[in-house]
Amino acid sequence: MATVRICICGDESVGKSSLLTSLVKDTFVTGRIQSVLPTINLPPSLSTPENVSTTIVDTSSLPQDRDHLRKEVRKCNVILLVYADHYSYERIALFWMPYFRSLGVNVPVVLCANKSDLSPAGTSTAQIVTDEMLPVMGEFKEIDSCIRTSAREHHNINEVFFLCQKAVTHPIAPVYDSKESNLKPTAVQALRRVFYLCDRDQDGLLSDKEIHDFQMRCFDKPLSDADLASIKRSIRNASNTAGSEKEGIDIEGFLMLNKMFAEKGRHETIWIILRKFQYTDSLSLKDTFLHPKFDVPAFASAELSPAGYRFFVDLFLLHDQDNDGGLSDSELAALFAPTPGLPSSWVDSAFPSCTVRNEAGYITLQGWLAQWSMTTFEEPKTTLAYLAYLGFESADGKGTVSALKLTKPRKRRNKLGRVERNVFLCYLVGAPHSGKSALLHGFLNRPFSSTYHPTIKPQTAVNSVELQGGKQCYLILEELGELEPAILENQAKLDSCDLLCYAYDSSDPDSFAHILDLRQRYPALNALPTIYTALKADQDRAVQRTEVQPDAHCEALKMAKPMHVAVNWTSISDFFVHLAECATFPAQAFPKSEEVEVDRTVLYIALGATMCAGVAFAWVWRRNVVGSG
Repeated sequence: MATVRICICGDESVGKSSLLTSLVKDTFVTGRIQSVLPTINLPPSLSTPENVSTTIVDTSSLPQDRDHLRKEVRKCNVILLVYADHYSYERIALFWMPYFRSLGVNVPVVLCANKSDLSPAGTSTAQIVTDEMLPVMGEFKEIDSCIRTSAREHHNINEVFFLCQKAVTHPIAPVYDSKESNLKPTAVQALRRVFYLCDRDQDGLLSDKEIHDFQMRCFDKPLSDADLASIKRSIRNASNTAGSEKEGIDIEGFLMLNKMFAEKGRHETIWIILRKFQYTDSLSLKDTFLHPKFDVPAFASAELSPAGYRFFVDLFLLHDQDNDGGLSDSELAALFAPTPGLPSSWVDSAFPSCTVRNEAGYITLQGWLAQWSMTTFEEPKTTLAYLAYLGFESADGKGTVSALKLTKPRKRRNKLGRVERNVFLCYLVGAPHSGKSALLHGFLNRPFSSTYHPTIKPQTAVNSVELQGGKQCYLILEELGELEPAILENQAKLDSCDLLCYAYDSSDPDSFAHILDLRQRYPALNALPTIYTALKADQDRAVQRTEVQPDAHCEALKMAKPMHVAVNWTSISDFFVHLAECATFPAQAFPKSEEVEVDRTVLYIALGATMCAGVAFAWVWRRNVVGSG
């Protein structure tokens, strides 16, 4: 917000102009003051810590000035409503507040009891607040705060305008319900996330060190031991619980502390905390924080960087409270507490059944990293959002994008060389009942089941694969189900695919025909690296009812013959390594009849260098010969 615009309203002779004059002159001005002062503009140096400018507009309540009043009220960010006696106080509820509502304005109101110097002797501010201000504040939620002032005695003059500024820059309404005397649910949810991120060891308590770190992060100044002890005592007294001052602050105590801030009018403290943790005035996380600019060029992909993998490893280990190597349902719930829940794509893919689990059915660290590798590959913006929710902090100051990296774009699939990426997508296509789902289960080391369940929705399995030489990559196997036709005719989907695996049931004579039909119907598939796989190799092989048998078909294409595999063979892991190798070196998965263009760049550079050296040698020789002659 660039400017806070304050509109001063109230009956005639309540001291509106005197308040404004005392602010500008820094003293009470005796003598007659014009009824409506010109608009005052205060620079940021005299404004709030938010470094905003302030515009203050004086108004008249006379009927002939009502149009101007209406215009200014609708333009302002906050209303300073002033009264000075019993008559003008009664007008607050009977006229002014209903009038603001009739205009449809939705801005905070600061209630000001002016001319406190004229109050009867013995009248205290606490009495005024109790008898006058709290009842009207309970009736009209628009009233943000209240204050007692005196222009003559220059009492609370700067403070009343600071309250107006604070009502805009640090509004109380989104965080505290004065009628219920409680923090609002959205504020509680935001503060719970703040507590989660500050509870580094996830023991449910903010230790003294964690509190000191929190203090420095939010307020940039240390907290003394005496102040910390005082805070703990205040929480205990407010919650009526006993405990040692050496104990940490739990979530209920943290919420109680912020509730006390709101009740004491220190809601700017709550806002400082929330804004340090990237919250907006509507208590949602900033869109630029959740969705930073991160574009993936065509034919490139996104992957986790070393910093990203390290963050997710640490997150897993931190929440595996029982150290059993898996995240139970309760541990997962605790991990995702500061987020909206599991990503929708995870729910759609029946997480965690799409990745590696232990015997108890809990996701392992291997499966956890594989799942995030797949998410980053398929929808990097989701990973960036969850990195923000979960509190990733970059060492280079670039934010969550430091946890991701872009791969080198790959265009020509049949070019010799390695594809510079570590996450690969392989479409698994073939006839129904050919064993594709069983292959996915085998990829995740699941027990083999002979029960057949037709695949309707696409199914995905992701796991890590160790290539020859020890390099690790992540392979995403996707069975397309009934969406197979739609996906295979979608060029964008084909561009994202690194490898196509044609699978058929070697014991079913009608299975291979489906593959031949796919190749005929979708010519674009010929541009993808491809391998053929004969599943159910542990059963009797059947002659396929096609004009050409699978081996002959592959020979005609000058491709490798189908690999014969069975999911219950121990050698099945070699098949997945082969898939990953073909995705890494895609040229080996193309027909050998297609001439692979040789990269002659190095040859051309060498020839050029040789020619240059020859020319230089001839020039030097000729110069020496001419000189000697």
